[in-house]
Amino acid sequence: MTGKELLVKTLNHEEVERIPWVPFAGVHAGKMKGYTATEVLNDADKLYECLMEVNRLYMPDGQPIVFDLQLEAEILGCGLMWADDNPPSVTTHPMEEECNFSRIIEKTDGRIPMVMEVSKRMKESVGESTALYGLFCGPLTLASHLRGTKLFMDMKKRPEEAEALFDFAVENGLRMVDYYIEAGIDIIAPVDPLISQISPKNFEQYMTKAYKRIFDYIRGKGKYSAFFVCGNALKNIPLMCETNPDAISVDENLSMAEVKDITDKYNVVIGGNIPLTTTMLFGNQMDNMKCVVDLIDSVSIKNKNFIIAPGCDMPYDIPIENAIAVAEAARNVAVTRERLKDYEAVSDDIEIILPDYDHLDKPLIEAFTLDSSSCAACQYMWEMAHDAKNKYGDGIDIIEYKYNKRENIARCKKIGVPALPTLYINGKPAFISIIPGHEELYSIIDGLIKK
Repeated sequence: MTGKELLVKTLNHEEVERIPWVPFAGVHAGKMKGYTATEVLNDADKLYECLMEVNRLYMPDGQPIVFDLQLEAEILGCGLMWADDNPPSVTTHPMEEECNFSRIIEKTDGRIPMVMEVSKRMKESVGESTALYGLFCGPLTLASHLRGTKLFMDMKKRPEEAEALFDFAVENGLRMVDYYIEAGIDIIAPVDPLISQISPKNFEQYMTKAYKRIFDYIRGKGKYSAFFVCGNALKNIPLMCETNPDAISVDENLSMAEVKDITDKYNVVIGGNIPLTTTMLFGNQMDNMKCVVDLIDSVSIKNKNFIIAPGCDMPYDIPIENAIAVAEAARNVAVTRERLKDYEAVSDDIEIILPDYDHLDKPLIEAFTLDSSSCAACQYMWEMAHDAKNKYGDGIDIIEYKYNKRENIARCKKIGVPALPTLYINGKPAFISIIPGHEELYSIIDGLIKK
């Protein structure tokens, strides 16, 4: 049985002899051949070369073509900042002042022709043995790229305007679905990290209809679907299942056992959630193999409705040997379990000194993020802190602690950060994995300034 056949059986909710493995090697694929993130996201030949190397070394049952949530945003007018080791990040929001829905993406726009060319080449080269994923930016995240942090106020005070923007985002998403189908892609997945940052009430109000439309459309075209989310999305997992995707993919913020208990009730496949930094980036091969075995052992129904995968887009600098170790463990679980029976991981011992929160000169906002330059949910949490800084100026301090640095991982552990991203104000968690509105954030700051 090929890896693709194994993955298709899983998506058809059949029991399988081995849990499929899907590496989300986006810009990390560039590292494998010495190319920067900017190069692989703009050059068809380099992207194809790197994806073939991913296929050769990581032996995936499925793999994405690109993992870039700014592809559509760039076409629709967002400014981008490019980096060597991350996907680009959005720097400007063309609908921040006024929404304009006249522009719908076409397959000749921007970098879409490059992505579709590589999709076709990958289909021809490995499409019989490997299931190919086509990812596009989900409606909540795309709307945030276009509107900026004002979107969150729209959702509370101007629901009709927010609804119109989400409809526009869905229309663009369905265009991407069509283009991927034309290129021969097997599994089509909206990626919407900001889903974890809204309440179930807001999900039902704005996202239920949007995602039912998306997944009904994909299914009607005879393709499989997946719903990618980041952050602590546990509160929204049942609602995500009710939109009828074939699969859901989550990151390390959630317990796989807890999430799979929910998704199994809906007969939805669950994928993830190998930690991107603590394990894949900073761990060793044994740590990565142990993570795979522990994940499998943690769930009650192991060989059904389950995909082993990283928690999200793999960081550029993940050691290649670590990803190979994950692949080996996923393909040979029993042998790996025996090999690891006496292994104990060694944790870093980094001394962290916290601020004297009881004696601060002014309010301090600390944003604990995966990385605001590569994680959309983190970006808009951090933008909210910047909006506060713009309002209060020298009256407040703000700082971001990115989870891709060892000392910041230690800081998160010491202060007890429950999920990422989270805003702390004066040493206390104020907004845990949910982006606040401006009024909510400013109200807390005003209260502290008046004391």
